[in-house]
Amino acid sequence: VQLQASGGGLVQAGGSLRLSCAASGSIVRINDMGWYRQAPGKEGELVAVINRGGITNYADSVKGRFTISRDNTKNTVYLQMNSLKPEDTAVYLCKADIVRRGKGWDTIGPDDYWGQGTQVTVSS
Repeated sequence: VQLQASGGGLVQAGGSLRLSCAASGSIVRINDMGWYRQAPGKEGELVAVINRGGITNYADSVKGRFTISRDNTKNTVYLQMNSLKPEDTAVYLCKADIVRRGKGWDTIGPDDYWGQGTQVTVSS
């Protein structure tokens, strides 16, 4: 199982970016999918998470500005980021809680899988 994130970049304050993270491999089911971020000198934090049914949860710092969504048919999670601020600058990582195929009819998991991270830089 692999997670491939994309969509980061450099944007001016007040701008927008959309991140995508696609899971691939021997996937039976994906439970929660989420985005985390790690800024230099700061602890990593949860940005947003969405469960399989579409229920979402956000960090207070991004509420009203960021929207997480997912397409279960594509095993993909998105993060629409609007009204970006310099303090949103970080490496953004996606995570998914995945059940994968084992031998025969067996399944393995759920286990957490992480994407490679994508840099978001917001200039003032």
